[in-house]
Amino acid sequence: MPYSYEYPRAALTVDCVVFGMDEDDLKVLLIQRDLPPFAGRWALPGGFVHLEETLEQAALRELKEETGLSRVYLEQLFTFGEIRRDPRERVVSVAYYALVRLSEHQVQAATDARNAAWFGVDDLPTLAFDHGTIADLALERLQGKVRYQPIGFELLPPKFSLTQLQRMYEIILDRVLDKRNFRKKVLSLDILEELDEVEQDVAHRAAQLYRFDERKYHQKIKDGFNFEI
Repeated sequence: MPYSYEYPRAALTVDCVVFGMDEDDLKVLLIQRDLPPFAGRWALPGGFVHLEETLEQAALRELKEETGLSRVYLEQLFTFGEIRRDPRERVVSVAYYALVRLSEHQVQAATDARNAAWFGVDDLPTLAFDHGTIADLALERLQGKVRYQPIGFELLPPKFSLTQLQRMYEIILDRVLDKRNFRKKVLSLDILEELDEVEQDVAHRAAQLYRFDERKYHQKIKDGFNFEI
């Protein structure tokens, strides 16, 4: 090579905060480390970036290798570069957050992880490295962005009731929403397709099902539409 760098360089990693949601809780996917440092401790999925891949490719590869997850909504969050954040060497990490539907993804530990499991956002163990700080920032980003972009639909089944939709927002925002005002607001956005279907196998009265009309949403964005919940 005609040119090269001769001064010391920081290592580069990616870390992923993966959110999923059930009927009662917003959850984060963690892995149990099998190698030092912090062997046996819970951590975010992630690892070192290979020279021949982009940051996003590295994040997707690590998710696949460590948890078995693929085809997820992924967005870059922040860069963490505290000098002593990793006891091995100088490491800079680019963090991402991902949103998945729990029913569509079977997690499994692989490579250097002993285990992979979902934890409620309010019940996270003490995490390795600075991963607790990363998880906190990802939750703040999700709570802010879910109100002005329709990313929350990534956490819902493809067909959902208005009650499920409202519950998703209440869980993420950690507050109760007025049912009448919420329904009036979301229906006025005109981005939901009302289906000729109702809930199945429920103990209560079966509710009408809807679907997020992504094509209509993108067309409305081009026309100056402002999404806000």
